[in-house]
Amino acid sequence: MLTDIHPKLPMRNKDRTKEFYIDKLGFRQSGGDFDGYLMVQKDNIQIHFFEFKDLDPAENYGQVYIRTNQIERLYQSLLESAVDIHPAGHLEDKPWGQKEFALLDPDNNLLTFGQQS
Repeated sequence: MLTDIHPKLPMRNKDRTKEFYIDKLGFRQSGGDFDGYLMVQKDNIQIHFFEFKDLDPAENYGQVYIRTNQIERLYQSLLESAVDIHPAGHLEDKPWGQKEFALLDPDNNLLTFGQQS
C-alpha cells in the first residue's frame, strides 16, 4: 500500500532554501512553483517545504534521514562544494551499523545521510 514518503520541513525564505538545496546540494525544483511552498528532488528523494516566516531556527527540530549507496562520494562532493558539515556530524561509522554524516540547512533542519556499513 505505502509507496513513498516526502517529508515536509519549515522554511523562512523560499529563495534562500531553493538556493541551498539546488545550488549547493544538487537538487532540482519539482512539482511546479507555488507561493509559500517548495518541492525539490534529487534521484529518488523528494523534500517539500512550507513557508514559516516566524520560524526561530534555534527552536527548529526538523530532521530527515536520507539513505544513500555512495556515501563517501556524496560526502566528498559536498566538501568540494564548500557545504558546511554539522560540527558533530562528520562522516563516521556508527555503532548501529551505519556510516553517516549530517548537515544543517539555512533553517536548522538537520539532514543526516547514511549508508549501511
